[in-house]
Amino acid sequence: MTRAAPPSARTFTQDARRAQIVQATIETLAEIGYSKASFSAICRRARLSSTGMISYYFSGKPELFREVGRTILTEAGAAIEASIAGELTYRGKLGAYIASQVTVVIRRPMYAQALAEIVAMAQTRQIAGLDDIARSALSVERLANLLEQGCRAGEFHSCDSRLMALAIRGAIDNVVRHHRLRNGEVDLECCARQLVDLFDRCIAAGPS
Repeated sequence: MTRAAPPSARTFTQDARRAQIVQATIETLAEIGYSKASFSAICRRARLSSTGMISYYFSGKPELFREVGRTILTEAGAAIEASIAGELTYRGKLGAYIASQVTVVIRRPMYAQALAEIVAMAQTRQIAGLDDIARSALSVERLANLLEQGCRAGEFHSCDSRLMALAIRGAIDNVVRHHRLRNGEVDLECCARQLVDLFDRCIAAGPS
């Protein structure tokens, strides 16, 4: 089958079909995991006539899963950045970062689970070519930079910003993992508020 046109030459219909396949892949990964996420399963989810439709737009699983990862990271990143930008202080920005990370999971649980599956694929080498997606998903550079800026502004006490960023991300990730293990019984909004308060108390600079 002839491959679809490059991005610059795609029609609106082609872009819509790609988006449909990506969304179906997200839902398939989230529901049955990467080990069972065959083109046939994705095809059924997307209600396509044949798996050839997927192959027309994507050369294989690596390209498709990379696009899924980029889609999730782009949407989540935009939501988090918007929350941070709405705060005037670095303490507020840190709180917004923590809360928005959890909010993404609440509002887009399938996206969060699908991204976790992609990271697992990269770490176990099940699918090649996903390392860049995994690195982006696990990166704490944005958070470490925020902490450094807060230290320079005098809002946070001096600390190893990368170590603190790893601690914050680790706490968020483990709360989300616990939520999944408990079949959604954990109150994520309550956990987010407690994490915001915990790390604010931990890192906020005291009176001089």
